[in-house]
Amino acid sequence: MTDTTDTTAATRAATAAEPVDPARERLRRWRLVLGGGQADGTGCALSGPDSAMDGTLAALYGRGDAPQAGRDRSAGLGASAPSVARWLGDIRRYFPSSVVQVMQRDAIDRLGLASLLLEPEMLEAVEADVHLVGTLLSLHKAMPETTRETARAVVRKVVEDLEKRLATRTRATLTGALDRSARVSRPRHHDIDWNRTVAANLKHYLPEYRTVVPERLVGYGRAARSVKKEVVLCIDQSGSMASSVVYASVFGAVLASMRSISTRLVVFDTAVADLTDQLDDPVDVLFGTQLGGGTDINRALAYCQAQITRPAETVVVLISDLYEGGIHNEMLKRVAAMKASGVQFVALLALSDEGAPAYDRDHAAALAALGAPAFACTPDLFPEVMAAALEKRPLPIPDTA
Repeated sequence: MTDTTDTTAATRAATAAEPVDPARERLRRWRLVLGGGQADGTGCALSGPDSAMDGTLAALYGRGDAPQAGRDRSAGLGASAPSVARWLGDIRRYFPSSVVQVMQRDAIDRLGLASLLLEPEMLEAVEADVHLVGTLLSLHKAMPETTRETARAVVRKVVEDLEKRLATRTRATLTGALDRSARVSRPRHHDIDWNRTVAANLKHYLPEYRTVVPERLVGYGRAARSVKKEVVLCIDQSGSMASSVVYASVFGAVLASMRSISTRLVVFDTAVADLTDQLDDPVDVLFGTQLGGGTDINRALAYCQAQITRPAETVVVLISDLYEGGIHNEMLKRVAAMKASGVQFVALLALSDEGAPAYDRDHAAALAALGAPAFACTPDLFPEVMAAALEKRPLPIPDTA
């Protein structure tokens, strides 16, 4: 119901100069919701922009048993990309961006439009978002050459928008965490952090001298500064993890841009691919993935474990719904071994804004018993989770986890 209220914004603007009858307005909204035909019970006829808006909804959500205005109201957008492109233009004209994205996802799911995403003219018409990127990544192996550059442009736009939203806060949060983790209590004179030293010694303020006498110095040791933290992002690329792959690739590129962190990015299904050398461009990372297929978490963790040279300075982030197709007992033994060696292990069931994911509850419980709680994480929370892992303090697990 909320979506329908939002969708009438454009037509309300067109009729703003006319007096609005509240009763008729309610009937008009119900008519748009119910879709017309014999069963809607409103007796309200639509015209002008309302009729056009109803047509865009009918193409996607209509039913063949509900005739309207002398034509069959049946779901369908035709077989050609131009007709789909026109429909995409119509929904962008009548509905706000948030509703457009929902309708695009519904069109792909309900009407089997995935194959039409291979057409350049359609890609140029879509409202790009994370979900569309996931669909494009699942189709990019089948794309004709003429479409691939258009698809990359769509993906790049979404990635750049995500980087603008997430990069600054991520760098600031993790830089602070790295500074705190390197703090020492007996710094050399040039390494004293005077702001934190004063703050830590305020209770030693002497009013008669109007000064603070520091009993404890706070600073950063030069040796500690030179020790890089290592982060390994291990990402499940099964089809259900599409949004998580997009966000993780963006975060991987952000982490790789920080000199104080050595970042490795590994994606897996039943095979393992190390995409670390592509981290300077998250679009290359995304097109290096292959969404779909099975899952072998144990094999992926075995590879990651073999890359760790300094366990006490390493954070491993497994992003997976934990539906293991490999040897699950071996998977759990590897996690236990990594934690015993000093590795900070983080298990994220999803890295997206999509709410509670489906996941293997038995494996999540088993990881929690090993001291590695598994929980879903939003992109906005991810910097805090990483900061806590780098500082070796309790993770900020959401209440809904």
